[in-house]
Amino acid sequence: MVRVLAITLREVRSYLRDRADLAFSLLLPVAIFALMYGAFSGQTLFKGTAYIVNGDPGGTCSQLLIDSLKEMDNLEVDLLTGQEATAKLDNSTVLLVTYIPQDFSYQLSRGWPTQLTFRQRGNGGLEGQIVSSLVRSAADRLSQEIQIERQVQRALIGKGVGKENVTTAVQNLLEREQESPIVKVSEKVTGGGTNLIYQFLPGIITMFVLFAITMSSRSLVEERKKGTLERLLTTQLSIGQLYAGKFLAGVSRGFIQTLILLLLAYMVFQLFTPLSLLTVLLIALLFTAAASALGLVIASVAHTEDQAAWISVFFTMATVMLGGTFFEISEGSALYAASRLSMNSYVNDALKTIITRGGTLGDVTFDLAVLAGIVVVGLGLSRILFRAIPGGR
Repeated sequence: MVRVLAITLREVRSYLRDRADLAFSLLLPVAIFALMYGAFSGQTLFKGTAYIVNGDPGGTCSQLLIDSLKEMDNLEVDLLTGQEATAKLDNSTVLLVTYIPQDFSYQLSRGWPTQLTFRQRGNGGLEGQIVSSLVRSAADRLSQEIQIERQVQRALIGKGVGKENVTTAVQNLLEREQESPIVKVSEKVTGGGTNLIYQFLPGIITMFVLFAITMSSRSLVEERKKGTLERLLTTQLSIGQLYAGKFLAGVSRGFIQTLILLLLAYMVFQLFTPLSLLTVLLIALLFTAAASALGLVIASVAHTEDQAAWISVFFTMATVMLGGTFFEISEGSALYAASRLSMNSYVNDALKTIITRGGTLGDVTFDLAVLAGIVVVGLGLSRILFRAIPGGR
């Protein structure tokens, strides 16, 4: 046992001394987490820019329209001249521009119809279509406010109420309605949480660990070709001890990487309770053991480093796709039956049960049993195939 631990520590020390390997395995979880944080931490789903040519620069209504657009959290306003807008549209720098006509305020203030103009390249792009909808909404709201104010003024003609008082009263009522609308809209989500991090974190963990550990099989093939493993056997190490040390080293590396990712998710996203975090870590440890055993199988059957790399990539992508890592697979479909052959299906189910549904270890016993079975089968098969010397045992 001491010799096995010695091999494991040797592998870990070698791993820590290799700057490129260390950067890949330790900085990659941080980079993945940064992408997750950027993708899932924001509350606004859309950010766009409204490009506007204001042909009515001194008009009160045009300024009210622009101000209302600027108040939108998910929209920026960029005022252009007519020449700038034409140039940007011609070279496709901008796909949609809103033109406010010269008589915009004059027409609206008298209750007469007026019209905004959208100039666009093609269909304006997805962002342009959304921006045009927001501009139309703001223009409709402004028109309604002006019409309400005019109707109130007409109703109070001859009653001694000043125009300024009417305007102030109408604005106060509209602001009160916006702050506390009579009709409120609530959202009820079914079939999953609104936070996409719950959906994608399990898949990111499994794909990352599987890829990192199976790709380490390449280095094991390289050590066998260079004679490093053979030299280790000239010491008092047995091939079984060497094999066990390599297996534990792979588990240690994979678990360290997973631990970094989960701790960052725990601290920033607050996805877990301390108990659920420990449960997820236990599942991750069992999964890294299964991945490490399969990595040894790949290293045992591959004759060259390139073969090990290609087998690892193909195996990882196949298990990721079959396992429904980033999408749901409908039960009863042919793909669902095929997914039962991928260990990713079981670890993803276990992680989602704990993270998304608040389950316990008792709820994932079957998934854990399958993973444990993969560890046993993988260790047995890789031990039979394991070679420390090219062409030998």
